[in-house]
Amino acid sequence: MPNEFISVLSLLVVAVISTWCFKRINLPPILAYLFAGIIVGPSVLSLFDHPEQMHVLAEIGIAFLLFTLGLEFSLPKLQAMRHLVFGLGMSQMVITTLLASGVTYLFGFSTSAALVIGGIIGLSSTAIVIKQTTEMGTLNTPRSQLAVSILLFQDLAVVPFLIFIPLINNPAESSFTMLMLIALLKGIVVITTLLLIGKWVLPKLFREIANTRTDELFVLTTITVVLMASGLTYAMGLSLALGAFIAGMMLGESQYKYQLESDIRPFQDILMGLFFVTVGMQLDLPIVWEYAFIIIAGLIAMLALKVLIVRFSAWAFKTNDNDAWAAAFKVCQMGEFSFILASLAVTHSVLDSKTASILVSIGILSMICTPYLVANSVRFANVFAPDKTAGSINNAQVLEQIRSGHVIILGYGRVGQSTARMLDMENIKYIAVDIDPIRVQESQTANEPVIYGDVSDKSILQSVNIDEAVSVIVTFDHIPKATQCIDCIRGFNSDIPIIVRTRKDYAMDALYNSGATQVVPELQEGVLMLVSQVYHYSGVPLAKILKRIRNERKGHYDHLHGFYPGETTEVSYESVDKLRFMHAININRSAWAVGKTVGQCDLLKYGVQVRKIKRGHDVIIDPPMQEVLCDDDILVISGKPQRVERAERFILDGH
Repeated sequence: MPNEFISVLSLLVVAVISTWCFKRINLPPILAYLFAGIIVGPSVLSLFDHPEQMHVLAEIGIAFLLFTLGLEFSLPKLQAMRHLVFGLGMSQMVITTLLASGVTYLFGFSTSAALVIGGIIGLSSTAIVIKQTTEMGTLNTPRSQLAVSILLFQDLAVVPFLIFIPLINNPAESSFTMLMLIALLKGIVVITTLLLIGKWVLPKLFREIANTRTDELFVLTTITVVLMASGLTYAMGLSLALGAFIAGMMLGESQYKYQLESDIRPFQDILMGLFFVTVGMQLDLPIVWEYAFIIIAGLIAMLALKVLIVRFSAWAFKTNDNDAWAAAFKVCQMGEFSFILASLAVTHSVLDSKTASILVSIGILSMICTPYLVANSVRFANVFAPDKTAGSINNAQVLEQIRSGHVIILGYGRVGQSTARMLDMENIKYIAVDIDPIRVQESQTANEPVIYGDVSDKSILQSVNIDEAVSVIVTFDHIPKATQCIDCIRGFNSDIPIIVRTRKDYAMDALYNSGATQVVPELQEGVLMLVSQVYHYSGVPLAKILKRIRNERKGHYDHLHGFYPGETTEVSYESVDKLRFMHAININRSAWAVGKTVGQCDLLKYGVQVRKIKRGHDVIIDPPMQEVLCDDDILVISGKPQRVERAERFILDGH
């Protein structure tokens, strides 16, 4: 046990250091996990005697990933994609397998071995592609939909190979056709069962669980459902991931979709990290050095072959050329199930260990290339087939009209467009940047000063003359993207005012810390507008109303933060440590704080503010520091949940 503990601890240390280093040089965490796996694997430190035992947990990570993917794809949506899944996906898999098998056969491999190698090459990495596109926020784009369609069929295509490989050298054991028919029948039965359970049982189950208002039970139920669905498909000879995907797809139409996704994400991320570590462990560095030329040549040939096959398979289904090329670059790598097939082929003497090691090396290197290929898939696609929609967008003509003294609007959605109209009323020059090509094309057709581009791209910011602008308005509500954008702007102009709109008031500190000049939270601004109307109809002078609103904005809406939580209050993992709760404390005669002043209590050290004191029929708003607390006072404080709890204990018992 001590040795195992040290091995696991060492793995965690290597993973943490690798991830930190890779993030410092702006490389994705996936590469850090692969690198950590290589370091702790047999080729370097060799920390684990049986690294294959960790693969079980890694497969569960893939199941969780496919569950969250299923939440994004409702059954009607999947039915609408069926021609892509069973058309494009099937053609890609069949053509890739046959062509790769043919090429391999020419190099002297047997027919059965060539077919297995073709199947191994035909598969792509669902884990990396889905994770990367999800993090980039492009999962629902047409190019990603094409890639997902291919990946879904590949997961189904693994099953025939799992049946076929053990029978190659033992053909007399049973009829292959009969086994395939039985597997097909099992698949139909288990998928139908899961669909029925998902439609009639799971919504009622989660409704009852949600009514208990117990977070732990909700999380535990979610994990249990994912594992049971995965276990059912696995028991029937299908993949773990397929069952998890179907369970997620059925729950994707329920009102619990976002909470389920939030609950499962921490487990998914940890186990997915472990999966990539186990992939890195399989890289045999001596094999890589010995057969470096073959591996590099095989890697280049495989990537080129799969890109071309996906591109021209997509052509038959009348997809957009640019989207087809982009999808091809996303799925041109080898997949995680390829390693399983390679291991099974070695076990049943279909492939020798040297050939399997070369294939695994090619697969891992292709996975290492994948984050870069996915991130730049659109740029590569534009080289082969420029986006006609984006191509018709005349950025240059718009930019010629703007020189200096203008406002830059980042994001031209509903808020951005409304802001632009208000600027037009005062004849204030502006230029907007948006990533949606259709929206930009429509806007330019209407002679609006809008250009196409990524708002966090430094070259785009330079093109809109960020140095000569009078202010920048960030209108989209995506906090990580907004903070990244603010950092880029500050790199060009440290003094320019940056006004940021957000729906999440708890993100204000993060936005201010990243360099925002003014953050406008929608909720608090809505309250100010509502209250200003109430003041007006209550006879409060206009000057006083304006002063009150101005003071609230100047104080970062201090009086509008904090609320009394209730049973219906929804708190996510993202916001639990950022929201400010209000809490009333009844100070009885035995409380430590009786006779102490507000200043002596010093609640600011807990990050808690005293909002008011209710004393009999009197209410003291924002009490001064010298105010003495009395028996039977009601002290109202606000702060983050845990800090409020600590402050209450201190008020009552002095500890």
